[in-house]
Amino acid sequence: MSDTPTPTETTPFWRFSLSFYRQPGVSDACIALQDEYGVDVNLLLFLLWLADEGRSLSADEIKTLDEKVRDWRNLTVIPIRGIRRKLKAAHTLVEAGQQEGFRTKIKALELEAERLQQQALYALSQAAPFGQQAQPHTAAHGNICAYEHIMGATFPRNAMDVLLGALKSIPHGEAATASEAGRK
Repeated sequence: MSDTPTPTETTPFWRFSLSFYRQPGVSDACIALQDEYGVDVNLLLFLLWLADEGRSLSADEIKTLDEKVRDWRNLTVIPIRGIRRKLKAAHTLVEAGQQEGFRTKIKALELEAERLQQQALYALSQAAPFGQQAQPHTAAHGNICAYEHIMGATFPRNAMDVLLGALKSIPHGEAATASEAGRK
C-alpha cells in the first residue's frame, strides 16, 4: 500500500465541497468571486465546511490559512487554470478535437491540484481546531465576512445569499454523508 493518496482517497472536506458546489448557483457565485475579487474558492469552501462543522474563524486565522495556501495556489492552481481557460477559445495549429482533449487533461490536472490543496487544508484542521464553536449559519456568515475583511472587499450580496442559502439547505453533516453513500 502506498503512502501517497490516490485520487479516489478523499477527505470529508473534499466530499462536502463536491456536494456543496453542485448546489444551484454555487458554482457561478464561486467563479464570480474568484474572477472579480481574487477569492481562493478552495479556501472559501474550507471556511464554509468549517462553518458547517460549527466553527467560526477570526480574520487573523483566515489570513494565516490564506498565507499557508498562497504558494501552492500561485504555483499550481492559478497557472493551470489560466492555461485551461486560454485553450478554450484559442485557435491554434493543433486540430480542435485534439486541443480540446488536451484541455480536458489540463482540467483534470487543475482538479487534482485543487484536491491536493483541500487535502492539505483538511490536514491543518485535524492538527489543531480552528475558531470558536458557533451555529453553522452564524459561523458561515462570520467566516465569509472575515474573509471579505482580509481581501479588502465587499462581496456582492447575491453571491453571499447563494452561498449561505446553499449551506442552509444542506442539513448539518448531510453533504458528507450523501457523497459517501453515492460512492458505495
